[in-house]
Amino acid sequence: MNLHLALKHLHSGWRYVVLVLVILALIGAVSGWLGKNNYTPANRKLNLFTLIAFHIQILIGLFLYFVSPKVRLDDMSLAMKDSISRYWTVEHIMMMIIAAVLITIGHSKSKKISESYQKHKTIAIFYGLAVIIVIVAIQMSGIPVWAMS
Repeated sequence: MNLHLALKHLHSGWRYVVLVLVILALIGAVSGWLGKNNYTPANRKLNLFTLIAFHIQILIGLFLYFVSPKVRLDDMSLAMKDSISRYWTVEHIMMMIIAAVLITIGHSKSKKISESYQKHKTIAIFYGLAVIIVIVAIQMSGIPVWAMS
């Protein structure tokens, strides 16, 4: 198996880990926010594991970016004229990096807050925005979320 295919399978499979963790983190954050529940060590760990999993996904994606035949780094003007090349060369990576930045900011801000209600609210907002961006990016790819590609 070549490097591109191995990274593609790893990136495609790891997304399920990220998806499960971010959904659990969002459910915990929204229920903690609306229910005004305490921010527990379990919440902190789940949010941290979500952050780590998301960053691992970004790193795998960055490695994949530089070996993928769908990415056109040789001629950006041609890449920008073709919607598929533009998506994989510019749009997908930028949207995913923005989502990772949102998750990182949300996690970092929540650590500095002392009130449980505000911690949950911060995680819910930032992780929620990141999930929206990820869903939009996946929909733009034309690849179904549950497909192994």
